[in-house]
Amino acid sequence: MSFAAIRAVTGYLPPNTEKNDMSGRAAQALGIEERHIASAEQAASDLAVLAAEKLFARYHEAKDGIDFVLLCTQQPDYPLPSTACIIADRLGLPKGVGALDYNLGCSGYVYGLALAKGLVEAGLAKKLLLLTASLYSRCVSREDSATAPVFGDGASATLIEGVEKDRPLLEAFAFGTDGSGAKSIIQEVGGSRFPYRETSLEKIEDDHGSHTRADMFMDGQEVMLFTLREVPSMVEEVLAKAKLAREDLSYAVFHQPNKFMLDYVQRKCKLQQVPFFNDVARTGNTVSASIPLGLESIIENNAGDLSHVLLAGFGVGLSWAGCMADLSQILKKV
Repeated sequence: MSFAAIRAVTGYLPPNTEKNDMSGRAAQALGIEERHIASAEQAASDLAVLAAEKLFARYHEAKDGIDFVLLCTQQPDYPLPSTACIIADRLGLPKGVGALDYNLGCSGYVYGLALAKGLVEAGLAKKLLLLTASLYSRCVSREDSATAPVFGDGASATLIEGVEKDRPLLEAFAFGTDGSGAKSIIQEVGGSRFPYRETSLEKIEDDHGSHTRADMFMDGQEVMLFTLREVPSMVEEVLAKAKLAREDLSYAVFHQPNKFMLDYVQRKCKLQQVPFFNDVARTGNTVSASIPLGLESIIENNAGDLSHVLLAGFGVGLSWAGCMADLSQILKKV
């Protein structure tokens, strides 16, 4: 039977970086030394195309036969048309491909894997390109110390293809949503609720500096409480669905908000004995790109078994999602 499998993962980080002041205790707890920032000329499609071109250069056979493009972003090139359509054209893909954007943040990569799995295993696509592009530097206030040192820009490209196997290679999905916490991470202005042309943008002062309603606001305390409340039970659900114990895990790759939160979540989820990706020092929080950037790193640097990799995303929405991924079908590099 044909099951959807991850065949390749690449990430792209803009070359321009911004350093954080690491002298304070709070900054050291965050563990974010620098973040990559897109240039003023770069949009979501530019980052995603660069990630895809890196994938095609690394795996020459990857481009042939792609018949669907999914893009996860909250900063599309335009309100319309769909940025995925623009990307498909820029990559030189045939006009017969399907292409769509979906708006989701920190849990977006796992949701994208679920969408890709559904398309492939329903026979609606054979070879799919899942892209993420995060440009949060465009929506945070430089005067807000709660968000400006945290978020970096980045993109990723994941090739998903049906392979003949006797068991699923992407499985045990668990999802959750709590819209009552939507205002814990929110950018109010710019949609149909508060259009730019009709909304005043006076500065709002708080303990972390200032921002306007057109900037992203994050209540770090509420986000931390939400994470500790929902993620451990999600991990239990994924393990139960996969019929696996913690000692069976090859690796755990979680969304990368900051070092402090990851350390805490690792303990709360009882994953101290599991290889656990925690590497925000040089990237910061890249939102939907953080999990695939982690996957690229462990694929490049881990020669061991990666057949049981636990993935978990959580954040804006409030939304969370987890699954189990078998990375044994990764293509050989050129």
